[in-house]
Amino acid sequence: MQSKASTPKAYIAELPEDRKEPIRKFRKVILDNLPDGFEEQMTYGMLGYVVPHSRYPDGYHCDPKQPLPFINLASQKNYIALYHSGIYSDPKLLDWFTNQWPKHMDTKLDMGKSCIRFKNPTKIPYELMGELVRKMTVDAWIERYEKAIKK
Repeated sequence: MQSKASTPKAYIAELPEDRKEPIRKFRKVILDNLPDGFEEQMTYGMLGYVVPHSRYPDGYHCDPKQPLPFINLASQKNYIALYHSGIYSDPKLLDWFTNQWPKHMDTKLDMGKSCIRFKNPTKIPYELMGELVRKMTVDAWIERYEKAIKK
């Protein structure tokens, strides 16, 4: 479900009531833990955390007019989703995360390649998500991205 909202506050305002507070809290966790150099923007109809063109002028290879995406947070129809490009691209980070999950949650991890799904908005391991957000710097993300894309 892509939003037409142009700001994070407008995005949150249009959410169903049961999603507003979890998304607000998740957004705060991301902003409090996001390494320097990433910026929050609305991207692809979601809350986006990107490497801006001022830091990475090439932009996203699929659409160079777009900044380089890193994390997106979205309220989907049946779940809240965190899309984390670092987890998708870094097997060590993925291993760390999957090993940490059971230390924070008593439910099975529901995850795609880069998407972590939270079907119960009252059960989000915010502390773990903050740790995950801190794990990759802008420079590390750009280096990993370029190794994968610019072969």
